[in-house]
Amino acid sequence: METQFSSSVLAKFKSDSGEDTGNPLDLPLNVTKDQLQLICNALLQEEDKPFVFFVNDVEITTTLKDALDINSLNSEQCVEIIYQQQAVFRVRPVTRCTSSIPGHAEAVISTSFSPSGKELASGSGDTTVRFWDLSTQTPLHVCKGHSNWVLCISWAPDGSKLASACKNGRIILWNPVTGNQIGKNMVGHKQWITALSWEPYHRNAECRKLASSSKDGDVRIWDTLTGLTLLSLTGHGKAVTCVKWGGRGLIYTSSQDRTIKVWRADDGVLCRTLEGHAHWVNTLALSTDYVLRTGPFHPVTDSRAVVMDMHTLKQRALERYETVCPQGNERLVSGSDDFTLFLWLPEKEKRPLARMTGHQQLVNDVKFSPDTRIIASASFDKSVKLWEASSGKFITTLRGHVQAVYMVAWSADSRLLLTSSADSTLKVWSMKTKKLEIDLPGHADEVYAVDWSPDGSCVASGGKDKVLKL
Repeated sequence: METQFSSSVLAKFKSDSGEDTGNPLDLPLNVTKDQLQLICNALLQEEDKPFVFFVNDVEITTTLKDALDINSLNSEQCVEIIYQQQAVFRVRPVTRCTSSIPGHAEAVISTSFSPSGKELASGSGDTTVRFWDLSTQTPLHVCKGHSNWVLCISWAPDGSKLASACKNGRIILWNPVTGNQIGKNMVGHKQWITALSWEPYHRNAECRKLASSSKDGDVRIWDTLTGLTLLSLTGHGKAVTCVKWGGRGLIYTSSQDRTIKVWRADDGVLCRTLEGHAHWVNTLALSTDYVLRTGPFHPVTDSRAVVMDMHTLKQRALERYETVCPQGNERLVSGSDDFTLFLWLPEKEKRPLARMTGHQQLVNDVKFSPDTRIIASASFDKSVKLWEASSGKFITTLRGHVQAVYMVAWSADSRLLLTSSADSTLKVWSMKTKKLEIDLPGHADEVYAVDWSPDGSCVASGGKDKVLKL
């Protein structure tokens, strides 16, 4: 009996949503992943669909035996093999997608890793915010509170809470550990909210203040503890498209009124208006975005668990900020429907440092590399362009997408750039060669949201197909 058992095992297939497939089968322990694929397709009466298989949460990468803990098996036991479909259409197996997590009932509009990179959240057209468990790559919490599409989400720089904003103009705070709502809804905007930005950690380690921009033309600064508006920044003539809370006490806003405004965060005074764009300004990026996002967390040195008090953390966040921004010259780049980008020194100059031209259609997203050396811009003209961040000088065009490019995301070491597109693919580009490194098909439709974990360990993407991919 022993020898008989040691070479085969009773197993049954189960879908990742919990349905049993077929009857239990006697499978040899040395059955390979490819053979499981054939069996699973036969049971489902499908043509050659790609699957990943798990047994007790361990992925079967070679044979069933390698994934099983043989010692804990008994001969009566039936082993459950969980299968997960990888993609609806046939994909050459070069994808490095480790998991596709269904859950959202509508398009995934935003996805964001926490400042430490250890947690992940997403917001969707199904009115929910979801937190995901990165260690098991499964859903963790579903947060219900909004009654309309969740348009943007933003982590507090200490990672203790997540803000989400919806089409009804409401902002809600969530606890990532419990998935529960924190405090009351923040209500005041008359139309939908376009962007959220927290006060940087090195300016206030309590992470209480949050700025929101809205289609109603206003920018509000909230006290997230009381849920009340502290300041309302009014002055834009049309919808405000983006808000960025800079590291030196200034708030930057872009609008469909073609201007960018610079405000003092403490009292809401308008410092200057930056003009030059001939059409809507869609997007803003700060050279300090990466350090402001990660605050006191350093992806490399924080692998050691060191407990520090708030004062020390605040000091670290300030040191990190000053390293990338030595003379306090925070740079700002703006992207517009007029096909151009402008580079600004918004604290000092009303005139742009550079006007960056070359895109043939509207500029949708723009980001500084974490080392602040390169700017990447994504456009509806299907291309991504790279620019020198100090001068705005054009470097090169990355071509490969066959439809509009929606978003760009940098790896923490600034060596790779990730792009997402309406053509349902993600692409990874090498900054060394300025060429395509990896093509990541797998989504069944347009990819709206993409984020690269600040510690560089993993990428999350979501889109019209309602699936979150890691």
